[in-house]
Amino acid sequence: MRIKLLPEDERPVEKAFSCGMESLSNSELIALILRTGTRNTSAVHLAEEILAAADGGLKGLGSFSPDELMKLKGIGKAKACALAGAVELGKRISSAGARCAFTAESAESVAEMFMEELRYKKKEYFKCLLVNAKGKALFCDDVSIGELSAAVVHPREVFSQAVRKSASAVIFVHNHPSGDPSPSSDDIRTTERLVESGKILGIRVLDHIIIGDGHYVSMRGSGLME
Repeated sequence: MRIKLLPEDERPVEKAFSCGMESLSNSELIALILRTGTRNTSAVHLAEEILAAADGGLKGLGSFSPDELMKLKGIGKAKACALAGAVELGKRISSAGARCAFTAESAESVAEMFMEELRYKKKEYFKCLLVNAKGKALFCDDVSIGELSAAVVHPREVFSQAVRKSASAVIFVHNHPSGDPSPSSDDIRTTERLVESGKILGIRVLDHIIIGDGHYVSMRGSGLME
């Protein structure tokens, strides 16, 4: 049924104003972003089809790129960008609060800062968070994308921004696309190598946080770092 043929209290816009945004289902919220459906499909039904195509529903939607969304029937460039943009905005809102609460001593605050950004990534992203002497985050350097290994994550690239910006310490963060944050043998070996390199440069490695799907592991907290 077309949205305009539905009773007013069942239309997403009218329902949002009368009952609040929290009363809308996931498909109704997506319909608000899409604004329109197709000639034969309402925006709500199109939203339901998008969720069905996303592996894990909203979780899968978080990993869709605009190009991937455009492969779905009824989704053109404008709808794909609007939906992907809304997802990205949600990630930034979530991480913005975590950045305000950041403390270098807390692995949990670091994990919260990067969880929404990294938990849905299909590749491994390695980041280096620069920290000053007061424990305040200075800058986040995107070091590499791909499988984490000693060959890919070279100390030269990892510490270049830390040296340039006179950081006193760093925290490494990377994700596991599998969703399981358990450190691999490569993770451990690479971290050991980077810790030794940091000692030579006079830059402390405070922790290495591995992000999974809603879970994280602190390598220091797990006793895997000196």
